Amino acid sequence: MNTAPSPAGTPADLALPVTDPALAARLRERMEVVEEALTAHAVSRAPYVTEAARHLLAAGGKRFRPLLVLLAAEVGEHPENDDVVTAACVVELTHMGSLYHDDVMDEAELRRGSDSANARYDNLVAILTGDFLFARSSELTARLGPEAVRIQAETFARLVEGQILETVRPEPERALEHHLEVVAGKTGSLIATSARYGGMFGGASPEVVQALTAYGEIVGSAFQLSDDILDIASDSVESGKTPGTDLREGVPTLPMLLAQASADPADARLVELLGQPLTDDALHAEALALLRAHPALEQARAYVVDRAAEAKALLAALPEGSVRSALESFADIVAVRSA
Repeated sequence: MNTAPSPAGTPADLALPVTDPALAARLRERMEVVEEALTAHAVSRAPYVTEAARHLLAAGGKRFRPLLVLLAAEVGEHPENDDVVTAACVVELTHMGSLYHDDVMDEAELRRGSDSANARYDNLVAILTGDFLFARSSELTARLGPEAVRIQAETFARLVEGQILETVRPEPERALEHHLEVVAGKTGSLIATSARYGGMFGGASPEVVQALTAYGEIVGSAFQLSDDILDIASDSVESGKTPGTDLREGVPTLPMLLAQASADPADARLVELLGQPLTDDALHAEALALLRAHPALEQARAYVVDRAAEAKALLAALPEGSVRSALESFADIVAVRSA
């Protein structure tokens, strides 16, 4: 999930749309505690390892996943439970570890406006640093008890499976299903666990925890899929991203896959373009224009809007109030940014 960076240690702007001033103040205060804890958990006996492990932490980020843990905990009877902060650190350290591995797989040079770890150090250091952060996350999970260990193990397996599947070229008839599996594994799984942990350790009822988990899975995947749409439809000035970046790099996205599945003879040129490298500027511009005009773009938008509505409906299990409103507003944002 792509979010704009914010300075490390200063969570003044929350990554979720919280309009209740009292709730927002509590979350900012708790996020400061999480931020301090994350810095402490990234310490190794070897200064060089500490430096590498803190590299991406220092680059900042919206800290969406730990914030979701804290917000979900607010529907429980004891949101101030120390285990909530521990769980918030678990999901963020897991996410951070995955970013180190992601950058190696993508051969990325930048992450959050700074040098990626593999660019600053090398691939081996980046991979092992990611492993170190996963180990720290596992240590913290053990403090939360056997059920949390089981959930974390299942989540981590799904995340890694998603990363591996991303490197596999599926059969053409399974391309769309495959992409959705990748997104669910890489993004939906950990966001689902973030919401689940918050409900669990905040003392919410099993029904509410189940609803939060399902909400996180769906809205997390939908948010990532909305990035697919923005890659094609966005204006570079508004999004800060060059349109068609994924298209140029041959990264599968929801609109591309829907267009490629077309059997309409009128789409033959677009299908031909999408089946080849688009490093040539003229071919890239042609493919981008055709894809923007293709019904696949609206189909992708409709899919994301439906998923966001599905996630929002699950929140009926939560008591009415500022927490539910914030989660509903986030689902609305997912729908709007794809519309």
